[in-house]
Amino acid sequence: MDIVLAVILLPLHLVSASRLPFSPPTDCRAETLNQISHRAVGSPLVMDHRSICRKTRRLIGKQAEICRKEPEIVHEVIKGAKLGTGECQFQFKERRWNCSTADKFFGRILNQDRGRGNDWWRNLQDIRETAFVYAVTSAGVTFAVTQSCSMGELLQCGCDYQMKGESPDGSWEWGGCGDDIDFGYTKSREFMDAQTRHRSDIRTLLTLHNNEAGRLAVKNFMRTECKCHGLSGSCAVKTCWKKMPIFREVGVRLKERFNGAFQVMGSNNGKYLIPVGDTIKAPTAEDLVYTNESPNFCKRNRKTGSQGTKGRACNATSMGIGGCDLLCCGRGYKERQVVVEENCKCRFHWCCVVKCSKCTAVKTVHECL
Repeated sequence: MDIVLAVILLPLHLVSASRLPFSPPTDCRAETLNQISHRAVGSPLVMDHRSICRKTRRLIGKQAEICRKEPEIVHEVIKGAKLGTGECQFQFKERRWNCSTADKFFGRILNQDRGRGNDWWRNLQDIRETAFVYAVTSAGVTFAVTQSCSMGELLQCGCDYQMKGESPDGSWEWGGCGDDIDFGYTKSREFMDAQTRHRSDIRTLLTLHNNEAGRLAVKNFMRTECKCHGLSGSCAVKTCWKKMPIFREVGVRLKERFNGAFQVMGSNNGKYLIPVGDTIKAPTAEDLVYTNESPNFCKRNRKTGSQGTKGRACNATSMGIGGCDLLCCGRGYKERQVVVEENCKCRFHWCCVVKCSKCTAVKTVHECL
């Protein structure tokens, strides 16, 4: 995934699993920056911000402005895109589509293959997986930029000191370094939404909606963190501040939204999303939306971005989605023995060091046929 001016420059072309998520494939070196930028504009991809910001001819509005004036923000956007990709892989590790970054399959989920002509973007897939990828990337960018503010790594922002006063019962008061979520939210919105905001089609509505859902999964779930001050560990004074949720919690929340995503269609005037079928209520701003049903991802298919499940490790005793019956799509599985090296005989040494020996063990693994 890429996101830097390149990040948002790029649409999810995740590369091989041997590379870091969001790093550009090696064959990109043969392409010009303009070619890469044109392919990437408007989505979640990643590149070196210095390379992207050398030429901003294809960038417009806020993207070009930030690239010229705030390259350090672009760097944080890239970090956020990587964070989102890693969380996607964790949340989908037991599913048929596991958010793999191998080859060009990740990009195919968004179907970012331009093809010919100016209507290449019409081939994008509007499926649940696409919705999740955009949402978790936007969430990652929001999180990374906000975190950098709190850590003092950006000159444009810092801690949020807007919360003042004390609690209603007087047991604690606002203080400390609160996370400036508004700044992170704004920068994520400027990057993620910039290239689609001026279009008027259902795909634009979907992208903007899912991007926003990702940001809100962070912004709407801020937590209160407190610390006591006093002699001998007493709590004579207690100060509290607002912090972002742990990003794993954000991923879990978006995965739940993925499971309950709304299938929608465009209104007659193309300005609204309408639920399909017997849905009682319209999706909220925190829900994920899609238009097309997902492929089953059972077999390898480069066109749809499916790597298939052949050779995937499965759980022979589970009846869940990671179990061999479902993951292998009824094709069956094989069993084999593997020798693994793992830590053993671990001991704690004063102070603060745990030392382990290395032991080998034979384990049984099951793989889809």
